[in-house]
Amino acid sequence: MSLPADDRLIVALDVPNVVTGLELTSRIGDAVSFYKIGLGMLTGGGLALANELKQEHGKRIFLDMKFFDIPATVEAAVRGIAQYNLDFLTVHGDPHVVRAAKEGAAGSNLKILAVTILTAMDRADLDASMIVPGEMADIVTERAERAFEAGADGVIASPHEAARIRALGNSAGRLIVTPGVRPAGTAANDQKRIATPADAVRNGADHIVVGRPVWAAADPVAAARGIVAELAGA
Repeated sequence: MSLPADDRLIVALDVPNVVTGLELTSRIGDAVSFYKIGLGMLTGGGLALANELKQEHGKRIFLDMKFFDIPATVEAAVRGIAQYNLDFLTVHGDPHVVRAAKEGAAGSNLKILAVTILTAMDRADLDASMIVPGEMADIVTERAERAFEAGADGVIASPHEAARIRALGNSAGRLIVTPGVRPAGTAANDQKRIATPADAVRNGADHIVVGRPVWAAADPVAAARGIVAELAGA
């Protein structure tokens, strides 16, 4: 008998449009209960898909928009998103952005997750962007701490930093969501700081985000259930 869906697994719907997204989620069925919809699908009807999956199919939805702007604009954008009754929304982890996003989400159940450093980036990328010198893990941990201080409900960080973030004094009751998760034997693709599902959870992650290893698999249902089984044994 197959294990039931585990909402610690969030499957990233990195597909081009609503039609493809609905076909995929219909194929996966009850094996997955939580989906991430990001900027790549925004112009392909991503908000409509998010709403349909939430309202008509009972799925939990993580809207990965990574908002970054002046406080008034962030607050207005988040207030607009909050009306859809979705579950998670990402903003960049700068304190002024987090504070504005929390204002916009007030009165709703929308959780604001702060992006620390993108998992597709390494120290060379930070240097090219003129980010402060230092070890990646130190910067991620400090950005997480400042985001929590600003009111973030959780943070986005790679599995490599999850344990250090979980050890922060202000991390209690906050979520750690880890992209860059790849089951053993699958390709890293454009991710640079990766770990297996079991390792991510052992390091303190509440949720893991997996995209191509599920939706691009020959059998997405089997791929999802394999990850759920690994999480169950972690």
